Amino acid sequence: MPRPRLATALRAATAAIAALLPAGLTPATATAAVPGPPAPRLEWRQTCAVPLPGPDQFDCDTARVPLDHRAPQGETIRLALIRHRATDPAHRIGTLFFNPGGPGIPATLALPAVYGLFPAQVRERFDIVGFDPRGVGGYTTLDCFPDPAAEAGLLAGLPAGFPVGPEQQSVWAGTYERFGRQCAESDRTGLAAHLSTADVARDLDLLRRAVGDRRLSYLGTSYGTLLGATYANLFPDRVRAMVLDSAVDPVAWTTGRGPGDGALTPFLRTGSDLAAARALDAFLDACAAAGPEGCAFAAGDAPATRAKYARLLDRLRRTPVAVGPPQQAVTYNLASAVSAVSTLLYTAQPVAGLPDSGWPALGTRLQQLWTAPDAPPSAAPTGGAPGQAQTLGALCADAAGPPAGAAYPPLADLAEARSGATGPYWVWQTQRCAAWPAEAARDRYEGPWDLPTSAPILVVANTGDPAWPYEGSRALADTLARGRLLTVDGYGHTVLGNPSGCAAGYEERYLIAGRLPARGQVCAPDSPPFPARATATGAN
Repeated sequence: MPRPRLATALRAATAAIAALLPAGLTPATATAAVPGPPAPRLEWRQTCAVPLPGPDQFDCDTARVPLDHRAPQGETIRLALIRHRATDPAHRIGTLFFNPGGPGIPATLALPAVYGLFPAQVRERFDIVGFDPRGVGGYTTLDCFPDPAAEAGLLAGLPAGFPVGPEQQSVWAGTYERFGRQCAESDRTGLAAHLSTADVARDLDLLRRAVGDRRLSYLGTSYGTLLGATYANLFPDRVRAMVLDSAVDPVAWTTGRGPGDGALTPFLRTGSDLAAARALDAFLDACAAAGPEGCAFAAGDAPATRAKYARLLDRLRRTPVAVGPPQQAVTYNLASAVSAVSTLLYTAQPVAGLPDSGWPALGTRLQQLWTAPDAPPSAAPTGGAPGQAQTLGALCADAAGPPAGAAYPPLADLAEARSGATGPYWVWQTQRCAAWPAEAARDRYEGPWDLPTSAPILVVANTGDPAWPYEGSRALADTLARGRLLTVDGYGHTVLGNPSGCAAGYEERYLIAGRLPARGQVCAPDSPPFPARATATGAN
């Protein structure tokens, strides 16, 4: 067997050669390879197809890329792009590509919303470009239904949030079986077979060429970290700088790390249910510490506040409650899902200018449920969210789920046993992939994830992330050949969305000059989720 260093070098050389070839080709077949696709031609325009928030000026364009990277001279698809130019063009370094994750979030909508959160010097020195991944957004979209009404009709009987009990679970599984069949039958172009993150990574490399950068500068948050890790291992010699914020553990997500992982859903393998449960407990404890004046749901000390939350869920198990205006019914499964994954738990720090944001807003929401009157069972909300195909296209392509015919209710029971009320939601999200068209997985990338890259990669994460657990970011930093972890000792999903001036400074220095933080560096968030509680210091 080759010595370890030689084996690593051989893997790196093979990957560097393979990266130059269309997907599916190996160096042995290179002599028969057709030429690769040309770089897209970009002609930025200041008029964008969608209205943009705020006064900042953005340019928009579209780029043509191959539908099938195995046939780079064949049919093409269009991707939507958005750009904010460097605010100090005299000292411009190049382009920083941004992906917000999801999967299924259009960057053309996300970038304008979060542009002001990028570190100031990064905005000065880089054009920042986002693009809608294939299958997402307003151009080459995976549309499984002729119109929104048809999709709403198929999803009409679904329980809101996730299914509870055999009857709802049967309805859920049957509905998504029909959903997958509908997508397979309506996919006239074969797009569903080419929606993996590996396909998007190859698109990203074409966009890098289109803007004229020799190597890629990239910032990905949440599921966008999987795109960064995939790109870094498909094109290891083309990395200039890469910040991966709140990372997916790519090994756990795509295949699993242990012999029993194949029987679990991807979110159970990554521990997202455990992360949500820990964050919820931290919220309840912080809410108690803040007191009723800081958190409306507080009930004395931490044990009392946790007990109050348990009593709220027990009540919702028996009957929905009515909140409003506008009046709506909230059920146990919907309330549990809201607590697990809502932006109110994702954004721990209140956002300036948004009074209904952050953990204080979650406390207010839970208190509203606590005081709400009962609603009739017939008022329980039903129906799934629209546009799910744009999320499922990537979600189902990237990760291997349990074997065909696997029973999901026992997995939901397992999640609830280890994570409480937040757990089952994560199981049923990927159950939606059980009947997804099988050909969607043909371009899946499953590693290796440790090829030596041309530059080190910075992974940043909050210790209390409620979606992708901190352990996943640590695993990615350890797995990458040149990874470095920057820890923020705080809560919320993504450091970008829960600002830390300390972390932003390290990101600036890394993206601009390639300077990494010291190993083991820990930062603090800019502010705690709740304001400090006033305490009496003596008689007046």
